[in-house]
Amino acid sequence: MSTPQALLAAGPGFLAPEWLISTFGLIGILAVVFAESGLLIGFFLPGDSLLFTAGLLVADGRYLHQPLWLLCLLVAVAAVAGDQVGYAFGRRVGPGLFRRPDSRLFKREYVERANLFFARYGARSIVLARFVPVVRTFTPIIAGVSRMHYRTFLVFNILGGVLWGAGVTVLGYFLGQIGVVRSNIEVILIGIVVVSVLPIGVQLLRSRRRAAASR
Repeated sequence: MSTPQALLAAGPGFLAPEWLISTFGLIGILAVVFAESGLLIGFFLPGDSLLFTAGLLVADGRYLHQPLWLLCLLVAVAAVAGDQVGYAFGRRVGPGLFRRPDSRLFKREYVERANLFFARYGARSIVLARFVPVVRTFTPIIAGVSRMHYRTFLVFNILGGVLWGAGVTVLGYFLGQIGVVRSNIEVILIGIVVVSVLPIGVQLLRSRRRAAASR
């Protein structure tokens, strides 16, 4: 996949998965996964498409020369560590997070959305949120704010980190070896983004309908 094509598939040039990987390598992947998993500023990072592309590039032998199992292990560790930091941050900041004013990189809407997701799915949200952009960044923080039992959080955090981190990477590795996927990788990456944000759109639509019905 050429750089211009990657830019079209992933938006801003500095967020293009192949550019990130070719420039920063494995360290860049782990840094993005860690930041997106639990730092407030990480919600805009391309986690899903980055992991899919990483798996594809491992299959190609381009930029990444580590074995697949090692990449999956390190990604899962980075994802779990990120959520741990998010949880600790939530416990420290507490309800004050909901009163934080909006800024260019922070919107209370994101926290409220993650809070609704957490309230609906409980402990399962730690796993399910992994597959929903923005929500996966704020859910561990909400778990900390809510004082979720630490051992319960840790178990679901590890499970979610492995399923998402290793799962999406392995998916990219094997699908990347299929000719039709390789020749349409830009479309695949766009599709990943669309599928990832679809649950958010559905939830927002339902919330608006409920709000309209209650008037």
